[in-house]
Amino acid sequence: MSKRPRIEGYAIVSREGMIANSDGSFPEQLKIPADQQFYQSSLDRVSAVANGRHSAEGGPKEKARKRIVLSRRVHRIVHDPANPNAILWNPATAPFEEAWQKLGLRDGTLAVVGGTDVFGLFLAIGYDTFFLTRAAASVPHGRPVFPGVGQGMSPEEPLRRQGLVLKSTRILDAATGTVLEEWSIP
Repeated sequence: MSKRPRIEGYAIVSREGMIANSDGSFPEQLKIPADQQFYQSSLDRVSAVANGRHSAEGGPKEKARKRIVLSRRVHRIVHDPANPNAILWNPATAPFEEAWQKLGLRDGTLAVVGGTDVFGLFLAIGYDTFFLTRAAASVPHGRPVFPGVGQGMSPEEPLRRQGLVLKSTRILDAATGTVLEEWSIP
């Protein structure tokens, strides 16, 4: 029997708290090499990745990683016909624990990499840590990191509401004003 994995979230947000343009594309102004280096090296140490159907981490190792792809198009947990390392999971029809078990991993760390609804769902499941990279760039009218962000709510507020506290802050790139915040369960 597998146990619940450690769950870590990874997102870079604009100063408005957006992770994507309104059409869902990743904004060029959020492609910051120091953040990409942190992000990819972090994913190299996790057991699996969780993302929505329209988001993924990119890079040459993407297909090799075990992953849970969240999709409303399936009615049970199934193997992804396009990727033997992935399963498709509809959270409305099966609990997270079943999806994790279907990956065949006994324990480890799951990296949640987006989009908005996926980040929001895992707030309820429970993050152990959330790595929130704050960029100084602007992405007005984009897609928020969590539901409700940008409508009078900061990206940090949902994390606080779920009991996470700011553990550390460090500058990733002084030239672009990019800062990494680590939010964790106390």
